[in-house]
Amino acid sequence: MSASDHPDVPPIEPELQAALERAAAEAKAPDARHPEPLALVIFGASGDLASRKILPALAKLAARGSLPEHFALVGVARREMGDEEFRKLCLEVDGARDNPRWAELSQCFRYVAGDYAELDTFGRLTNVLSEVDVNCGTEGNRVYYLATIPDLFATVARGLAAYKANDPGPGGTFARLVVEKPFGTDLASSRRLDLDLHDCFREEQIFRIDHYMGKETVQNVLALRFANTIFEPIWNRRYVDHVQVTVAEEIGVEHRGNFYESAGALRDIVQNHVMQVLSLTLMEPPSSMDPNAIRDEKVKLLRSVVIPSVDQEVDHVVRAQYVRGVVDGEEVLGYREEEGVDPNSTTETYVAMHLQVDNWRWAGVPLFVRTGKRLKKRETEVSMVFQRPPHLPFAGQLTRELQPDSLTLRIQPDEGISLSFGAKVPGPSFRVRSVAMDFSYREAFPGGTAEAYERLLLDAMAGDATLFIRSDEVQQAWQIVAPIQQSFAEGEPPLARYPAGSWGPVEADRLIEATGRHWRNP
Repeated sequence: MSASDHPDVPPIEPELQAALERAAAEAKAPDARHPEPLALVIFGASGDLASRKILPALAKLAARGSLPEHFALVGVARREMGDEEFRKLCLEVDGARDNPRWAELSQCFRYVAGDYAELDTFGRLTNVLSEVDVNCGTEGNRVYYLATIPDLFATVARGLAAYKANDPGPGGTFARLVVEKPFGTDLASSRRLDLDLHDCFREEQIFRIDHYMGKETVQNVLALRFANTIFEPIWNRRYVDHVQVTVAEEIGVEHRGNFYESAGALRDIVQNHVMQVLSLTLMEPPSSMDPNAIRDEKVKLLRSVVIPSVDQEVDHVVRAQYVRGVVDGEEVLGYREEEGVDPNSTTETYVAMHLQVDNWRWAGVPLFVRTGKRLKKRETEVSMVFQRPPHLPFAGQLTRELQPDSLTLRIQPDEGISLSFGAKVPGPSFRVRSVAMDFSYREAFPGGTAEAYERLLLDAMAGDATLFIRSDEVQQAWQIVAPIQQSFAEGEPPLARYPAGSWGPVEADRLIEATGRHWRNP
């Protein structure tokens, strides 16, 4: 029965009717994007990343009905394995149990064992892809996922190009290459890798993945800023006093000591995760939601970051390493005592930075970044701290618990947004303190949100490059950290120490307190 059956009920406005219909459609189809038929090829299919992240994400996409009707999965790795063993591996990952769609699709799962340095491996792969085109209806469309060690990225790309697999198969419309981080180890190696990949694939075919960009809160920055008139007018130097980015981890390096010795906090977190989150948070409004429009603005922001010289880094950067401490009531090892770590290591497990953005919107607003392992708690957030009111008529003891207003985007573990502001404490006296108003994704959307890899895999299959990193973004991020890398290599600033289970070294406190501010400790 409709409103027209009741003459006393006013008709629904067309705009509202359209919105209701859209909401109903979204409720029936949580993700309305349906990629075209395709074959997804995972290089490194027997490895840790595939079993922990990629395969479970695909299984969950299958359960939600987000994978194409005609879909094939082809694993490639050195490990000897047949098709049936690979199918069994896929059906045992998280999210595969009680998943009839995943089980149904597994009939089109294939495996190619071989060395990436041998062209014969790619010859056999192209034969398998031709077979699944015929038997599984994948229509010549390809997505290649490089879940190997970075040293093999260029080797795999050349192997694909040697058999013209860098182009779609017969009848296909696309061939895409998904590249995991790290994208190079410094500016020079990043440029070399770019040249190698561009010899085989066009830039629009390359999807550089950073799983932070798949998190709901990171994506929600766009909605928060550009869909709400109460926030956009104050998102600038007139109202913002400073910005803080915290990427804190409770865990140490665990069994990845060998890897971490060659990476460190600067390359592992700052060059990619931090720069991506900063650029998305501080960029200018894009002209549209077109992927290149958004990425153009991110690059402009990164180009506006002031890059201190190597000699100036000692005044703008703190590097440190954790020593023995207490976490959850138990004593834990220091970094140099961890498995696979040099007892005399100078690798940083903590970095704090004071940055500036030299553009109209953010001129004069300091940016403070810190990231580290074995800190007090796991927390990743971006906090916009606003300027204090010019005059408080109730100053003194009445406001000693009042902090500056702030807007905080919590990226993990509890994704959400928190607005902190001053409120009167109940009682006869006029006492004011800071309170928080919270939005939690978990509470607002009880059904849960998609994991980062689910979102990014679906985007890559659908050809949506919005959340992937363009070549010039990568290069500019390396430009920013290059002088810091050089100063670290030269032993500057001196390597500080901090006990495991703390919020970091006192030198990091001094870095921000020298400007009259302090770290927000969640």
